[in-house]
Amino acid sequence: MSIRIINAQSTRQLQRGFASWTSYLSNHSLNFIDGKRMKTLDPTQEKLNLEEPATGSILGAIQSSGRGDVDKAVKSAVIAQQEWGQRSGPEKRDILMEAARLLRNRKEDIARVEVSDTGKPMWEAMGDVQSVIDSVTYFAGIAPTMCGQHFTLSGGSFGYTRREPLGVVAAIGAWNYPIQMAGWKSAPALACGNAVVFKPSQFTPFTAVILGEIYQEAGLPDGLYNVIQGGAETGNFLTSHNDIAKVTFTGSVETGTKVMTSCASGIKHVTLELGGKSPLIIFDDCNIDNAVKGAIMANFLSQGQVCSNGTRVFIQDSIFDDVISRLVKHTKSIKLGDPHADDTRMGPMINAAHANKVMKMIERAKTEGAEIMCGGEYITIDDSKMKGKFISPCILKPTDDMEISKEEVFGPVMNVYSFKTEEEVLNRANDTKFGLASGVFTNDLNRAHRVAAKLQAGNCYVNNYNIYPTELPFGGNKMSGIGRENGTITVDYFTQLKSVYVENNDVDCPI
Repeated sequence: MSIRIINAQSTRQLQRGFASWTSYLSNHSLNFIDGKRMKTLDPTQEKLNLEEPATGSILGAIQSSGRGDVDKAVKSAVIAQQEWGQRSGPEKRDILMEAARLLRNRKEDIARVEVSDTGKPMWEAMGDVQSVIDSVTYFAGIAPTMCGQHFTLSGGSFGYTRREPLGVVAAIGAWNYPIQMAGWKSAPALACGNAVVFKPSQFTPFTAVILGEIYQEAGLPDGLYNVIQGGAETGNFLTSHNDIAKVTFTGSVETGTKVMTSCASGIKHVTLELGGKSPLIIFDDCNIDNAVKGAIMANFLSQGQVCSNGTRVFIQDSIFDDVISRLVKHTKSIKLGDPHADDTRMGPMINAAHANKVMKMIERAKTEGAEIMCGGEYITIDDSKMKGKFISPCILKPTDDMEISKEEVFGPVMNVYSFKTEEEVLNRANDTKFGLASGVFTNDLNRAHRVAAKLQAGNCYVNNYNIYPTELPFGGNKMSGIGRENGTITVDYFTQLKSVYVENNDVDCPI
C-alpha cells in the first residue's frame, strides 16, 4: 500500500491551503485501528476543533474515541500481539528497520505535518523525525538480543530466565513532541514483542497516524499499532481497560497522578514522564560562549514548551553581568515567524489558552517584583497569515520563593539567578519538587562529575543541554516521574521476567 499522508496532495500545498486541511479532516478519520483509518463507533462523542498554532485558523474537527473505539483497538491489539510475541528477534528487527527506512525517505513531508500541527519551526521538526528514525533503528537492533540467563545449580539441576512481552501497551503522548513520543514509546514496545494502542494529544493528532501507516507498510501486522483520538475521557477509557498490561504516559504531574491511580486499581505496569523545573548551573570557569548557547537551547526549544528545559539558570556572581548581557543580546536576536520558513528560529504557542496561561504567570512574576530583562510580550508577526499567539522570548530575574521559580511555566521564559559557591547553588538547585533534568557548565572536570552526582535529577547535561541520544535513558526523579525511556534499560520496562527451575534429581520430600 502507499502511505496516505495528505489525501494524495503534498504537505507543502496543505501547509498553505487550509481549505484542503478541512476537506482532508472531513473525509478521513484519525482513528487507526486494525490496520486502517476508521470513523468512531459512537458519533455522539465530542468533536474537538484543531487549531493551526501559527495562523490561529481552525483546520477542522476530529471525533473523540468512545469506549467502543477503545475496546475495539485493544481487542485488535490483543489478537495481533499473540502472534507477534512469538516471532523471532530478527523478524521483528527486519520490519522495524524497514519502518526506519520509510521514515527516512519521508522525513521532510512528516516534518511539514508536524510544523503545521505544533507550530514549532521546521529545523526543529526535522530533528524530531530524525529522533524517531534513530529510536526505531536502535530498538530494531535490540530485538534480536532479547534473552534471559542460565544458572547452574547443585546436583546437576539448573535454572534459566525468560524475557516475555507484557501484552498490550497503552501509550499516551503530549502535544509538544507528537511524532517523537509516538516513536519513543512504540519502538521499544514493539521490539519487545508487545502491541501498542497510542493516544496522541487532542491538539496534535496527525503524525501518530502517519507513523501507523508507515509501520503497516513496513510489514507490521494489522492491529499491532493502533491510534485512538480524544482527550481526558478517552485516555481514561484506555488506561482503565482490563486488557491493558502497561501504560506509558508523558504529560503534566496532575494528569500523571490520575494515570497512576487508574493503573493502581489494575496493578498495571506504568512509566511516567512528567513536568520539570530544571536547574542549569553556569560556573565562572566555563566557556561563556558555549554556556550562553546552552542556556538558549535549554529554554527556547519549541517556544519553551519542553518539560526538561533548564528554566532556572544559576550564574556565578563573578560572571553574572557578562553572561546576562550576552543572553539578552542573543535572545533579542531570535527570529519569530512562520514556522515553515527556513530562517524562523521560534514559532507560536500551541494555542491561545496556553499562551494566556504563560502570560499570566509572567504578569504575576512582575507583580511579585521579578525584573524583566527582555521579552515576555505578545508580538505581531509581519505576515497577515500569522495570527497565532507569539510570545517574545523572556529573561527575568526572580527570587527563589516566587511562583515562577517553583512552578513549570511551559513557555519561553528563562529565570536567571546569581550565586557565590558550589554548595550554595546545589542546595538551591535541588530545592524543588521536580527532578527531570539538570545541567552544569564548567571546564573543571572534577567539579563537573561532583556536581552531576549531587544534582537530584534523572538527567544531567555537562557543557550542553537538551540533547537526547537514543542510547541514554531519559526520565525523572521526584514528581517528574518514574521509569525510563530510551537505552537498553527500556527492555526492563516493556518485558516481564520469568524464572524456570529444572530439577535433575529425585524430589526430596521430608514432610
